[in-house]
Amino acid sequence: MGRVSAAALPAAAPSTTSPAARLAWLDALRGIGALAVVAEHLLPWFLPALRPYWFNLGVYGILVFFLVSGYIIPTSLERHGDVRAFWISRFFRLYPLYLAVIALVLALAWWVPVRGEVPRDGSAVAAHATMLLDVVSVGGVADTMWTLSYEMVFYLLVTALFLTRGHDRSGTLSMVFAAAAVVVGLVASGAVWKGGWPAYVSCGVFVVGLAGVLLGRFRTVAACVLGVMAVTALVLSSRVPWLGTAVLAVMFAGTAIHRWERGTGGLWPVAVTSALVAISPLWAIESGWWWVRADVWITTIALAGATFAGGMALRGRRLPRVLVWFGLISYSLYLVHHPLLKYFVQISGDLRRAALPVQLAMTALAVAVIVGVSALTYRYVERPMQALGRRVSRRCRDGLQRGGDERVARQDAGHDGVLGHQERQVPDRVRDHVGQGDALG
Repeated sequence: MGRVSAAALPAAAPSTTSPAARLAWLDALRGIGALAVVAEHLLPWFLPALRPYWFNLGVYGILVFFLVSGYIIPTSLERHGDVRAFWISRFFRLYPLYLAVIALVLALAWWVPVRGEVPRDGSAVAAHATMLLDVVSVGGVADTMWTLSYEMVFYLLVTALFLTRGHDRSGTLSMVFAAAAVVVGLVASGAVWKGGWPAYVSCGVFVVGLAGVLLGRFRTVAACVLGVMAVTALVLSSRVPWLGTAVLAVMFAGTAIHRWERGTGGLWPVAVTSALVAISPLWAIESGWWWVRADVWITTIALAGATFAGGMALRGRRLPRVLVWFGLISYSLYLVHHPLLKYFVQISGDLRRAALPVQLAMTALAVAVIVGVSALTYRYVERPMQALGRRVSRRCRDGLQRGGDERVARQDAGHDGVLGHQERQVPDRVRDHVGQGDALG
C-alpha cells in the first residue's frame, strides 16, 4: 500500500460540524458494543427465552469494539508521534478501573468465589499485571477481561511498527493475520506452550521492554522485542490461537479502513480479510462452540461490519445523545457488569424459571444498577485518572523538551483524517479523547 504525503491529499472541505460531533459516531459504536456484551451476559440469567442464537451478541459487540480500536489507535499514535505519551495515556486509561475491579472481586471472594479458571499461584498475578491473560491461557478474575489481552497485543505490535516505519502496511498485515488464523485453526487445538511459565516470562519481558520504551533506552529494539513476544504468545500460548489471530486481523482491518478513508490505501484488503476471518473457524480443530457454526459466525461478522459501516456513514451527523453517553462509559460498563450480575443473582436467586413479570422487573433493576455503577466509576475513577495521565504526560514532555531530549518525529501531524482539523485547532478535550480512543472505552 503506497504512502501519500499530507500535501498530496485534498484539503478538507470547510465544515460547521464541531470536532466533538465528528467523534460521536465512535462513541456511539462503543455504546452499541458495550450494550451488546451486557445483553449477552444478562439474558441467559434473566430472560433466557429472549437470547438470540442466530448470531452471538457478545462476539458481535467485541468485534465492533475491535474495529473501533483498529480504526483509531494507530492513527492517534501517528498524529501525536510520541510513544511515551501514548503508553502513559494507555496506563492511566486502562489500569485504574481494571485494578479496581480486580480488588472488588478479590474482596468479595468470600461471598462469590473467584472463577476456577484463575490459577491460585503467581502466574495469575503475572498475567493480570500485563493484561496478557488470554494469550498466556490464564483466566481473568472478571470474565470479560480476556479481550484486554488482544488490545494489549495490538498496542505492543503497533508501537513496534510505528518505530520501525512499518505502520502504513495495515492492509497487508490484516490479510496476513487473517490467513494465519485459518492455518493456525487447522493445526493447533490449543496452547502449545502450557503451564505458568509463559505468564512469568511475558511479564518479565513486558516490564523491561516497556521501561525501555518509556525511558528511551534502546526504544526501537525494546518495542520490537515486545512486539515479537506478543505475537509469539498469541500463536503458541493462547487459549484459542485461531481466535486471537483472527482478532488481530480484524483490528488491522479497522486501520486499513481508516487509511482507505484518507485516500492512502485500498479497501480490497478489508474484503480479503473479512472472507478469511469468516472461514477461519470452520475447519478449526477447536471449534465446538455454537457461535462458531458457519451460519452463526458469518452472520455475527456481517452484522458487526454493517454496524461499523453504518456508524461511518453517519459520522458528522447528530446521533442519539444517550447512545453516545453509553459510549463514554463503555469501558466501565464492560468491566463491571459481569461481577455485578453475579452478585445480583446471588441475592435474587435463579431467575431462569421465574414468572415473566418477575424476570422483566429484575432485568430492569439489574440494568439500572449496572448503568448507575458504571456512571459512578466513569465519573470518579476513569475521568480523574485520565486527567492525571494527561498531566503526567505533559510534565514528561515539557521536562524532556527542556532537557533537549529528541522526540520521535510526528507523522503528518498537520492533518488528521478523524477530526479534519489542523492539530493546533483541535480543543484539548477533544484531542485527548481521540488520543485515548480504544475499543473498550
